[in-house]
Amino acid sequence: MPDRSDPRVPSVFEPPGADKAIVQAGDSVEQRAQVPTSPVVNIVMFVLTVLTVFHVGAQWAVSEPIDLSWTALLRGTASWKIVLQGWIFAVPLLSILLAHEFGHYIAARIHRVPASLPFFIPMPVPPFGTMGAVIRMRGRIASRKVLLDVGAAGPIAGMVVAVPVLIWGLLHSDVHAVSGSGIQEGQCLLYWLIKRLIFGVIPEGSDVFLHPVALAGWAGLFVTMINLLPVGQLDGGHIAHALFGRAHDRIAKWVHAALPLLVAFNVLMNLLPHIKTGRWSENLGQTIGNSAFWLVWFVLLSVIGRVHPPTDPGKLGAVRTAIAIGTLILFVLLFMPTPMATY
Repeated sequence: MPDRSDPRVPSVFEPPGADKAIVQAGDSVEQRAQVPTSPVVNIVMFVLTVLTVFHVGAQWAVSEPIDLSWTALLRGTASWKIVLQGWIFAVPLLSILLAHEFGHYIAARIHRVPASLPFFIPMPVPPFGTMGAVIRMRGRIASRKVLLDVGAAGPIAGMVVAVPVLIWGLLHSDVHAVSGSGIQEGQCLLYWLIKRLIFGVIPEGSDVFLHPVALAGWAGLFVTMINLLPVGQLDGGHIAHALFGRAHDRIAKWVHAALPLLVAFNVLMNLLPHIKTGRWSENLGQTIGNSAFWLVWFVLLSVIGRVHPPTDPGKLGAVRTAIAIGTLILFVLLFMPTPMATY
C-alpha cells in the first residue's frame, strides 16, 4: 500500500530539512534518519487486523443466517468460535498483504532506506476487514533506480501470492444462475482471462459464486490495482515517476482528472437499464453507492496530492525500464471500472 510519509530515499539520501546535503551510497543512512524501531504498535495493529479480517471472513464463509455483529459477539449471543471459520478467507488475504508490504520493506532495507515494519490498518466492516497497510520511510528517495525498486517490489510480491490464491479459489468455486440481490465483484482483463480458462464461456444469466479463497485472491488484484494508480505517492506513482521523470506530473494530472469521468460512466451504466423501464428514481440510491468509489479516490488524491516529489535525472537501465513498463501494463490488466457493486 502507499506510504504516507515522504517516501523518497536511496542509494542517494537527503535527510529531512536538508536542501543540499546528500549522503552517498555506502554511508550509514540509518544514522542520519532513523525511523521508530519499537515494533509494539506494529504488532498491536496487526493483531487487531487479524481479528477484523477473521470476523469478516467468517461472514463470507458461514452460509447460515447467523448474527455475527460485534454487538452479538461482545454480548455473548454469538460464539467467537464461529469467527475462527473466517480463516479460509483471512489467511490467504493476509498472506497477500504481508507479501506486498514486505516486498517494499525488503527492497527498502536492501537499499539502506530507513523503513519501518508494516502498520496494518484494521477495518471492522466488510468487504475485507482491513484497509491494507503502510510502511513509514523518512527522508527523500533521490535515486530513480531505488524509487523503482522500492515501489515495484510490493505489487510484484503481492501478485506472486495473489494469482495462485485466486486460481485455487476459482477451481473450488461454482457457476450458478443469478437470482435475487447480491454483490458483484469488479471485473478486469486478468480476472476475466483466468475465469475464462477455468470455466470457459459462462452462460447468460449465470455467474461464478466465489469460494472465500477466490474472494481473497480477487481482493489481492483489487488492492494491487489501487496501489498501481500512477498518481502521487502510490506505488504506481513511484514507478511512473521513476520511468518518466517530471513528465509523470502530466500523467498524474490526466489520471486524476479522469476519475470523475469514471464516476459519470458508472452512474450512466447503472441507471441506463432503469431509465428504459422508467424506474430510475427507485434505483438512484443504489446507483450512487455503486458509483462512489472513484469519487472517494478523487477527493482523497486531491487531499494527499497527485504530484510526486522530484528525483535525480539518472537513467533506469534496460532491466529496470522493462520492470517499470511491465508493472504499468499490469495496472491496465488489473483495472476495474466498477470495483464492486450491489444488484
